[in-house]
Amino acid sequence: MDIIRTALPVLLGYAPIGVAYGVLAHQAGLSLWETAALSFFVYAGSSQFIAVAMWQAGAGFLAITFTTFLVNLRHFLMSAALSPYLGRYSKLWLTYFGGELTDETFAVHSTRLRQGDPGYAGKPLLLVNEAAHLTWTAASAVGYLAGTALGNPQRLGLDFALPAMFAALLVMQVRRRLDVVVALAAAALSLGLPFLIPGRWNVLLAAVLAASIGAVLDGGKHQCVVSG
Repeated sequence: MDIIRTALPVLLGYAPIGVAYGVLAHQAGLSLWETAALSFFVYAGSSQFIAVAMWQAGAGFLAITFTTFLVNLRHFLMSAALSPYLGRYSKLWLTYFGGELTDETFAVHSTRLRQGDPGYAGKPLLLVNEAAHLTWTAASAVGYLAGTALGNPQRLGLDFALPAMFAALLVMQVRRRLDVVVALAAAALSLGLPFLIPGRWNVLLAAVLAASIGAVLDGGKHQCVVSG
């Protein structure tokens, strides 16, 4: 039951977002199996939305692959933030765990691991990831099958599910004034950097800069986490 409660915010967020992705994939001309395979093997929400849009626009395989790589560079930051808690696990375990890590599960893991709960280790970490992964894949298939009936997912407000879920996960992580400062710095930098730097680097740079600000202000005493 504890694992269900831990994963529930992510699962409730993934269901409508996965449906929205499935609807868009259907409209872009992907098959049901292609839609589900992207969710199961790629498993990168924002990158999947971008990939579908690029596919619909006629972009090539290499362009889609390279763009997905750039968008997912933030996973290096998330892995580095969790690494102090995962040093005892084997490389095989870490490979499997890292392959299923997302922004949302990272937020859940970092919150629980910082609390120092001895029971939140090993199997529970993997179960949270797996529950989120299966929910995302299933919701994608449901969205595809319901694509014709639902039409534009924005009409039902499904496009708001992702920012709403991130807001809820942020609240879970805010425990000190410094966390609020880091979160506000990340938001301000992410909104301001596009005016200075072209392209889609604003989120990654904002996360790095905000985390650096938090580390300096904290003096290295605690871990400040910034999720993309």
